[in-house]
Amino acid sequence: MMSAILLLLFVTLERLAELVLARRNTRALLAQGAVEHAPGHYPFIVVMHALWLAGLWAFGWNQPVSAFWFSVFVLLQAGRLWVLMTLGPRWTTRIIVLPGAPLVARGPYRYVSHPNYLVVAGEMLVLPLVFGLAAYGAIFFVLNAAVLWIRSRWFENEDPAGSANKLLLDYREMLDSQKLDVVAV
Repeated sequence: MMSAILLLLFVTLERLAELVLARRNTRALLAQGAVEHAPGHYPFIVVMHALWLAGLWAFGWNQPVSAFWFSVFVLLQAGRLWVLMTLGPRWTTRIIVLPGAPLVARGPYRYVSHPNYLVVAGEMLVLPLVFGLAAYGAIFFVLNAAVLWIRSRWFENEDPAGSANKLLLDYREMLDSQKLDVVAV
């Protein structure tokens, strides 16, 4: 039980620190002439993440921690750190484009256009699995996929740099072609 509480405390503090960093980076980018795109979906992201974390506190605080899923979560945190270190002051939680700035093509961006989306999708599923909350993780994985679908529309339709994330678009296409049934557990 104590390990679950410590892990949830770590994730909560990490998310709060990321919000502070994202706000600082967003302000600095906007001051340099950057433009925010597709801001309308951002409140949904905030609410989804807040509900995900609040639910983990409600349902997971007294659960045993799976060593296997915890190790997968640690790997995801390494991916998160790699993304943050690679983007540096350009990392933010919003879609911010700095005109004239080249696309980042180093670190994990050599392999995937938006590796942070993959990390977050993994966390949405894996952290609940750490506490044995498979259905909870599946629900938020699907909700996160819906938010990424909305975000991918901007990359498909409006991205002035032409950096549409093929992986996200393929995922969105797959979701569009599937009939997903939500089963109450």
